[in-house]
Amino acid sequence: MKRFLVLLFVVTIVVAVPAATLYAGDADGQTSSNVKAFAAIGALIGLGIAALGTGIGQGLGLSKACDGVARNPGASGKITTTLIIGLAMIESLCIYAFLLSLGVLMNQKLFF
Repeated sequence: MKRFLVLLFVVTIVVAVPAATLYAGDADGQTSSNVKAFAAIGALIGLGIAALGTGIGQGLGLSKACDGVARNPGASGKITTTLIIGLAMIESLCIYAFLLSLGVLMNQKLFF
């Protein structure tokens, strides 16, 4: 637990320290290229974490569904239906993270 708190503190400092330079604008009101670079990196890291989490969640759900069907083949219809609904819910979280990443990139006018 102590190691986790130290890691959380370090990550917070690493994210918070460059915040002042990230949101600082030039004299003419234009944002610097650092903002665009950090926005792109942040969007990609967030999307990667979301994809990792949803992949793990879908894998665990699928393994438990296979175990359930193997133990009780008569309930495979209900298990499959519940599995499909659960996988759709989990996948919607990754799609939401993707849309948020696109929103960050569009706000910085990187690609669009």
